[in-house]
Amino acid sequence: MADTQTSQDKAEKYRAPALEKGLDILELLSQYASGLSQAEIAKALDRSPNEIYRMLTTLVRREYVSRSIEGDRFQLSLKMYSMSHRHPPVTRLLEAAVPMMRKTAKDVHQSSHIGMEHQGEIVVVASVEAPGNWSFVLKTGSVIGLWNTGTGRAIAAFQKPEIRELMYNQHERALGEPEMSLDAFRDILDEVQEQGFVRMPSASTVGVTNLAFPILGPDGNAVAALSCPFMERIDDFKAPGIEDVQQAYAQVAKDITSIYGTVPT
Repeated sequence: MADTQTSQDKAEKYRAPALEKGLDILELLSQYASGLSQAEIAKALDRSPNEIYRMLTTLVRREYVSRSIEGDRFQLSLKMYSMSHRHPPVTRLLEAAVPMMRKTAKDVHQSSHIGMEHQGEIVVVASVEAPGNWSFVLKTGSVIGLWNTGTGRAIAAFQKPEIRELMYNQHERALGEPEMSLDAFRDILDEVQEQGFVRMPSASTVGVTNLAFPILGPDGNAVAALSCPFMERIDDFKAPGIEDVQQAYAQVAKDITSIYGTVPT
């Protein structure tokens, strides 16, 4: 009994009430995709509205929580989602993916890259050049468009509707990216989801066809996309055609997905 009491005393001594209140809010909001009002949060946690207001202000400032467009509801941002991508499992995923990308680039003579989403931005996290004298490759660290790139569309199409909308609302247009309405974006993503991948003429470069394939996490949502900016050879070099390249990179995306923990049907 004495040992148990001592453990309880120690646990009470080292409590951090402010931190616990913040974690309570995050855990509560994780259960409500559409968000909650300040009053609803206070009632659910049996806290005063003033306590909740102070915590919410801090969580919004630190970008763990975002306000609705109307400003009266609060929901989790994608910050923790993006932070989880920095965790070693994602590093291991990329370590496994890059060798496959290199082999495929050598086989089909086409470059490829992997993009991930971070607070509405699409960031290139790995890229591999095609062999030979020329290739088209996006630099690692590049920030590219959400709705005018194959990478952005492949990531957004395989998300829950509320995450799609959050990505759209958080997104700041990349250099050269045109405007697009949310309704038009939804229509495009529905088509991508039905097809299972993206195949589209580049919206930024003449002569390039974007091929993009989702990399799925354990929950079936896209954690990244594998993309190939396909360039057709018109000289005497007999490189694989777009159908073969599409098939090759689709298989790589499936293999990377299986490493991440989900085998797509």
